[in-house]
Amino acid sequence: MTSVERPDVRPVRESAVERRILAAALRLFAERGFDGTSVQGIVEAAAVTKGALYHYFDSKDDLLYEIYHSLIARQLADLDRVLAGRPPPREAVRAVLAGLIRSTAEHIDEAKVFSREMHRLDHGRMRSVRAQRRRYHVTFRGIVEQGQREGVFARTTPAETVTIVALGMVNQMPAWWRADGPKPADALADEVAGFVLAALENGAAPPAAGQPFAG
Repeated sequence: MTSVERPDVRPVRESAVERRILAAALRLFAERGFDGTSVQGIVEAAAVTKGALYHYFDSKDDLLYEIYHSLIARQLADLDRVLAGRPPPREAVRAVLAGLIRSTAEHIDEAKVFSREMHRLDHGRMRSVRAQRRRYHVTFRGIVEQGQREGVFARTTPAETVTIVALGMVNQMPAWWRADGPKPADALADEVAGFVLAALENGAAPPAAGQPFAG
């Protein structure tokens, strides 16, 4: 696989004060929307001073970006952990896709707020978000491409199309998945990963000993 340039992904905010501020912002953005939430409201909900908020965050836009950044940074770290074990393409697709679905479900409120309010981000933050998403997209596509080269996956559908469909479904989860709904996250993860693998393997050559994914 061609190496992928990694955009700067800063560590997830870890201090107790930062986490409290982000949790308050998330709750208020979800309840009132971005425009309906004031900095003062976040300060009061987080039980911090305005000075403390501005010590860690520049603006409401910064908070919105960090809500998504905390999710994508974890998902990129999960992706790296899976591929560090150099699993064969079939196992890599299953682990990456199932893990992405579970983490999105676990942080569905963050995903909902971001999908609804992402247009508020300035050009620089939006470019950062797109770079983070692009790294995930290109890496997943590379797994599919390797499986196709090795004959593990059929070449019927281009790897780019497979990636758009698989990751696009996950990106739409905030619109339809509910934690209290009829489909638990684990069941959804297993079913979607199985569906994608079945489609990829339809018409593939008889399986040989899989090579580890060369991430």
